[in-house]
Amino acid sequence: MSEKTFDLAVIGAGSGGLTAAAAAAQFGQKVVLFEKGEMGGECLNTGCVPSKALLAAAKHAHALRSGGRYGIAAVEPHVDYAAVRAHVQRAIAAIQPHDSQQRMEGLGVTVIRAAARFVDQRRLDAQGQRFIARRTVIATGSRPAVPPIAGLAQLPFLTNETLFGNAMLPAHLIVLGGGPAGIEMAQAHRRLGSGVTVIEAAAPLAQEDPELAAVVLDQLRADGVEILSGTRVDGVSDAQGVTVTLADGRSVTGSHLLVAAGRKPNVEDLGLDAAGIAVTAAGITVDRRMRTTNPRVFAIGDVAGGHFTHEAGYQAGIVVRNALFGLPARATATIPHAIYTDPELAQLGLTEQQARETHGDGVRVLRAPFHDNDRAVAEASTLGLVKIVTTKRGRLLGAGIVGTGAGELIQPWVLALERGIGISAMAGSVLPYPTRGEAARRAAMGYFAHLASNPLLRRVLAVVRTVRP
Repeated sequence: MSEKTFDLAVIGAGSGGLTAAAAAAQFGQKVVLFEKGEMGGECLNTGCVPSKALLAAAKHAHALRSGGRYGIAAVEPHVDYAAVRAHVQRAIAAIQPHDSQQRMEGLGVTVIRAAARFVDQRRLDAQGQRFIARRTVIATGSRPAVPPIAGLAQLPFLTNETLFGNAMLPAHLIVLGGGPAGIEMAQAHRRLGSGVTVIEAAAPLAQEDPELAAVVLDQLRADGVEILSGTRVDGVSDAQGVTVTLADGRSVTGSHLLVAAGRKPNVEDLGLDAAGIAVTAAGITVDRRMRTTNPRVFAIGDVAGGHFTHEAGYQAGIVVRNALFGLPARATATIPHAIYTDPELAQLGLTEQQARETHGDGVRVLRAPFHDNDRAVAEASTLGLVKIVTTKRGRLLGAGIVGTGAGELIQPWVLALERGIGISAMAGSVLPYPTRGEAARRAAMGYFAHLASNPLLRRVLAVVRTVRP
């Protein structure tokens, strides 16, 4: 069997795979890219892009109901769900050319629309053809995890892969899972007019700072979302639509069921054993250079235990530096994330609890609520706060923001943490007035609040007054 030879083979055309393939091709490398599904992967087609488009539509519907605080008569919006779905599809279509086969081929990438699997440590098979590459990147992503709940396999439930193809607005959506995806879709559907119940076995948004998460969850409850936390599910059935039976004997009935109970890495049918690549339930095992246990093969994104689209893109850059240039680049960046509810929640670095577990009493927590921010007051949108965690010497450990535009407001703190910029520099920055960013600056200035009562500083000031009348 003849073999086609390449410098780099990439399996998976999601965010990470596309980034790696495009970068390598632009440096003159011979690249082959395999994709058995849709170009752009989960993020473009069934994840980040459609979910944010749906949230945007829901936010506009909510605005029509909430005009009273601005002196605008509140009205109940007429939601044309077919038109909402068309908006979602337009968003996908507008971004799709950047992720398309045509663009990749224009960069010189050979695109194979088929699954690929290892036949040995270097060789791949796809559609009966053999490919050999100097280096290979696995970027196959993840899929929705389906919990082992009695009756679930027999029920036509939704996941993020099928939700956006749903032709009708659910009358009552039951969401299994209170993580970011479940909470986002719960709010979006509630604001579009669905009844919504979220069922979470542990605590909703459990990975977030509890103080910040509480603001989001309180808003969802105010919107009319029912949130059942610490609630196990015993079984589901299609009685009267969809009925979920809870461990405590209660039941919840709705029209549709959305399973948002985490993700599972796509590692099946890759021939990992043949390639000598170790894998666990969390995904493919990699080191900080994103190398697998086969040093010729790298893995990035969800399939390697990642969680975010931007994380996969960052890891692709690490791989390109290693695979193309032989540089010992390592994935060391702290990855921020955001939840795009209204209000948004963004987090970077350590939460307060994580910082105290690591640094004990050597932690300072600085807060600035948006109800003290002039821009937020002017816009009558004062829900939320900025929360900064530092050492007692002012070294930044983490930052969290909940409020309007939190995903944008976290960005200066990403730079500060990555570049070791201290809290003093953040407090000393000059920002336009009035902006929400001033809340973050006010939080930073809180680091120096204790100086006003410092006895030594007060004595120094007293001396200065005597010598400089």
